[in-house]
This record gives sequence, structure tokens and C-alpha cells, in this order.
Amino acid sequence: MCEAVIFDCDGVLVDSEVLAEFGLLYEPAELKRRFMGMPDSAFFPALSADSLARRGEPLPDIFPRLHAKRYSATLRERLTEVPGAARAVGQCRAKKAVASSSVTEMLRFKLEKVGLWETFVPHIYSGDLVERGKPAPDLFLYAARELETAPSRCLVIEDSINGVLAGRAAGMIVWGFVGGGHRSEADGTELKDAGAERIIQDWAAFEAALARP
Repeated sequence: MCEAVIFDCDGVLVDSEVLAEFGLLYEPAELKRRFMGMPDSAFFPALSADSLARRGEPLPDIFPRLHAKRYSATLRERLTEVPGAARAVGQCRAKKAVASSSVTEMLRFKLEKVGLWETFVPHIYSGDLVERGKPAPDLFLYAARELETAPSRCLVIEDSINGVLAGRAAGMIVWGFVGGGHRSEADGTELKDAGAERIIQDWAAFEAALARP
């Protein structure tokens, strides 16, 4: 069915989604719908625009640095492999890559911490490699070119609406993954509505689905 599998990182391979404070409160559903899968280059301006609308002032220039510091501390404490990810990736015989909105340095840290860096090298692609992040298709198309695989022969595994939209815009097959620690039962419907062709509950289900397309 496919020649290559392209995996998102956060919420798919590793459990690491967090958000700092600064007086901006979001319902979990809104937070995931709007921001999950979004690169920092779009995430921080969107937060600042919300701050201006809600609080009458944009976020301070220091906010991205403070967020990065707190985010890094949280990762070092709580970052774990999504259960079964390493085994499932190891069982996958297609060409494979990671395509994540994270910047290169942070993406390497995450994958090395859970022992998956060497599994994917050299096909590890971060959001700072392209001009437009998810939901634009640029990062997935970049990965397909590096894998020397037509987009239509690529399968994307994503847990965010922005990621699903990006994969579909790239002309790829997209499966929605809901096995990460921050997902809820309702997320499968949202990913399906965004264009995911199949919802994968966990990595055991992924292995079974790959064996029976």
C-alpha cells in the first residue's frame, strides 16, 4: 500500500506536549485543535495575538525564551516513549522518516532520549527546514523528496489536526494516531473529520493495520 511511512514526533513517538502560562487559558479541546502540530514560528505569533485580544497587550519579547526554558525542564522530567512506538517502528519494513514541527535541536533531544534517533537517521526532518509549517504540506513534501518516494506512496502517522491537514494537502495517505498520553476519546472523530483515512488506537493496532491494509 505504501513505500514510506512518515511519523510525527510529539504525541506519536514521544509524550511531550506542554504549554506555559502567562495568563492565557484555553480549554483542552481548543488548545489541541488550534495549536497542536504548529511550528513555533506560527505558534508564538498566534499566542501573542490572543494575548492582545484578551489582555490588551501582546506577549513580551522574552516569552519564547521563557517557554523554551520551562518546556526543556518539563521534557527532561517527563518525556517518555509512547508505549510500543520503538517496537512498531522497528517492525516497519517500509522506508521511514520523522517529520516534526519541532526545531532540529529539540527534535534530536526528544528522539535520543527515547532511543529512536539512530532508528530514523538520516531521515529526520524538523520544522525549521521549510518556510511554512503544518498545516501547510511543505515539511511532508520535503521528507518525501528526501526519501525519493512519490507523495501518493507515503503514509503519514499524525495525532494533530494541523498534521492531518498537512499530510492530506501533500497528497499522502494519513492515519490519525490517538495512542499518546494527551489524547482523548473524542480526538479520533476530530482527526477523521480533518481527513484521516483511519484512526489508530495504539501501536499494536498500527502493526496489525500495516499487516492488513
